[in-house]
Amino acid sequence: MLHLAQVKTQSTEKTTLQLLAVQKSDPVWEVLSSESIATVDRLDYEIGVLLLVKLAASGELIEAESAKDWVLDLVEQYLAVGITPETLQQEEQRAEQWRQSLTLQSQELGRRSLEMEARRDQIQDLEEKLKAEKQQLEQKAKEIEARHSEVIALQSAIDAEKQRMLDRIAELEARLNQQ
Repeated sequence: MLHLAQVKTQSTEKTTLQLLAVQKSDPVWEVLSSESIATVDRLDYEIGVLLLVKLAASGELIEAESAKDWVLDLVEQYLAVGITPETLQQEEQRAEQWRQSLTLQSQELGRRSLEMEARRDQIQDLEEKLKAEKQQLEQKAKEIEARHSEVIALQSAIDAEKQRMLDRIAELEARLNQQ
């Protein structure tokens, strides 16, 4: 892991480093407590010098270099362009406002989605009722058509019976007129 460290003490065989920060991911760093200490084989740096050190999980030193270029790069990237703690705080506030706005929009979309789903369910219910009513109307239409056919058949039978009766009456009148 990459650490920002400061040389605290030097002896003939060992160097004690105070670990100031650890890189969590690029460019995220976490400040460590003042008790974070690493003891490594002697390094040729003076007490107080800031170093970038790569340590193994066991605490063994893998690599060490002066942090001067790294610090100057930070100054150039962030401080030379006017990024101040206030600017960062303002950006954080804007990001929080955007987050809140997005949360509200998401909630509104969720509410609208629920409303649309409820309306869709209502429409489906109405469609089912209309289908049932259509089936009932079609059934009634068939029944009416069947009754209409029966009425027409009965009307034909009545007309035939009426004609037979008229023929019978005419026959009887003709007999009466012959007598």
